[in-house]
Amino acid sequence: MMITLTTPAILFPAISLLLLAYTNRFVTLASIIRTFDSTEISESAQKQIANLRKRIQLIKRMQEAGAASFFLCVLAMLAIYSEYQQLGSWIFGGSLVLLLYSLWMSVWEIRISVEALDVHLQEYNLSYKKRK
Repeated sequence: MMITLTTPAILFPAISLLLLAYTNRFVTLASIIRTFDSTEISESAQKQIANLRKRIQLIKRMQEAGAASFFLCVLAMLAIYSEYQQLGSWIFGGSLVLLLYSLWMSVWEIRISVEALDVHLQEYNLSYKKRK
């Protein structure tokens, strides 16, 4: 399959915005981790810490896969520009696979984030029941 130089170029803004979103997620988590009260060692706090660890690792993988996808996208453009059409197509395919992996990690991280909110809400629910 022949692709033109503009085909991989279409992904540039998408990958850039995705990496920006991942960075924002990382910064938010880093802020939460830095302000986490280490004196509180309840079961809920332990679950939250485990959850934060998982999420940070996933975001790291998301960023790595996104950056690698961006790198391969540029490499594909370079190959196409140098008139290595077939090689450029294969490299671009690799870029798409890495982008897909990055998006899957993002969905996984969102699911874990929702679990963290559930743990937090359960904690509020228990304290509310105790007050009654």
